[in-house]
Amino acid sequence: MSFKVDSFPSSAAFDLINASLSDEKERTSAIKKGGAIFAFSLTNPKGETDTWYIDLKSSGTVGKGLGPDGKKADIVLSLSDDDFAKLIEGKANAQKLFMSGKLKVKGDIMKASKAETILKAAQTKKSKL
Repeated sequence: MSFKVDSFPSSAAFDLINASLSDEKERTSAIKKGGAIFAFSLTNPKGETDTWYIDLKSSGTVGKGLGPDGKKADIVLSLSDDDFAKLIEGKANAQKLFMSGKLKVKGDIMKASKAETILKAAQTKKSKL
């Protein structure tokens, strides 16, 4: 299953994250480090919004929406598709985006800082392609 949505080019990153979590060792490590359900609410240049989640609380899975099986995300990160792409590529820093108002966080801000660990997994996967 692909999580890429054509109107959100950076959404291809969720396929990379999903691929990295398909490795049991990676998934176990990510759950240990993450300990939460992260939702990413992205806005494209047309003003459309779509949401994906990464469950690093229990299952180590990626999906569409705010959380798996009706569960709500512990942290919702809202940002533009372009800024999310920059985060995945390592060209932007989540803390700087947050401080400049380009990244909004709902939920446990301390756990939100762990989201960069997940994104680094996508960077690593992307560099291997």
